[in-house]
Amino acid sequence: MTADNAEPAAAGGPRPMSPRREATVTHPMTADNAGPAAAGSLPSLAIRGAIGGALMGLANLVPGISGGTMLLAAGVYPAFIAAVAGVTTFRFTRRTLVLPAAVGGAAALAILLLAGPMRGLVIGQRWAMYSMFIGLTLGGVPLVWRLARPATPAVYAGAAGAALLMLLMQLGLGAGSAGGEASRLLLFVSGLAGAAAMILPGVSGGYLLLLLGQYETILGAVDTLKAGLFDRDAALLLNASALLLPVGLGVAAGIVGVSNLLRWLLDRHRQVTLGALLGLLLGAVAGLWPFQQPVEPAPGEIVRGQVVTEASLPGIDPEDWPPAPFRPSGGQVAGALVLMVSGLAVTTAIARIGGDRRPD
Repeated sequence: MTADNAEPAAAGGPRPMSPRREATVTHPMTADNAGPAAAGSLPSLAIRGAIGGALMGLANLVPGISGGTMLLAAGVYPAFIAAVAGVTTFRFTRRTLVLPAAVGGAAALAILLLAGPMRGLVIGQRWAMYSMFIGLTLGGVPLVWRLARPATPAVYAGAAGAALLMLLMQLGLGAGSAGGEASRLLLFVSGLAGAAAMILPGVSGGYLLLLLGQYETILGAVDTLKAGLFDRDAALLLNASALLLPVGLGVAAGIVGVSNLLRWLLDRHRQVTLGALLGLLLGAVAGLWPFQQPVEPAPGEIVRGQVVTEASLPGIDPEDWPPAPFRPSGGQVAGALVLMVSGLAVTTAIARIGGDRRPD
């Protein structure tokens, strides 16, 4: 220690941190200290994870909604990424085991029980559901912004780039690919795509499955699995498992790969990565314009890569009808605003469970 360094210490001032000690300071994105969620108690983290998982499960049922966005809204996104990365690299703690279990279990239960009702609500009450989703999505913005502080040019650059990417993606996601019989490889790829959407905010798993032509196939298999479980029908369970097993393997592989990549980015390029997450979150809202409704296609139009004919028109599910904007009434505008505020209030309430704060 030089004389200049020794003087403040002798005067009772703070002792300067040596390079060796500075290098061992815990990073704010490590598995045991991954943002606001990790700062709270274990029961608080489990509750918040279960709520985020249920929202993520619902989001993955709806084309246009991102499961990762819902985890951001619940305030568990960084902790979830760190926990999954910790488990896959065999760094086990109570937090790394509890949080993925809470998120995954709640998401699976929501998908199993609510696939049918959610599809019906989105088809029949799209403007109301999308208004609620906008509020839920915007509620994640303050959480990410708090993680990204202090804001730097890297944060703004990442946010602008990711928001632009989201807008370009939404312009290109107008039509799904043709359906057809699903191969095991295609189902595995569909699981990978769905896992990426669970992890990456702003990326819709439902949209990606539509593009791959497997949306109806996979949701139909989930309905079959539910029927087999409730009716104790072994044949239905086997039929559903044959389709869902490759999907599940793809989901597991995707979650491991994407979560570890994000963990690496957060450790080494934290500001630009958090800025990109913020941009994905804001860009996702652009794809949730509520005042649109499904319109029955006319013969000659292309739906999911196939030309509509008079014979095929009755067999097209209303879920696959292309959306078209409509002029809302005053009551619908007021209702949409109320639902947006309600969604934002729900997100804010979730974020305050346990009174968590960002660690300094």
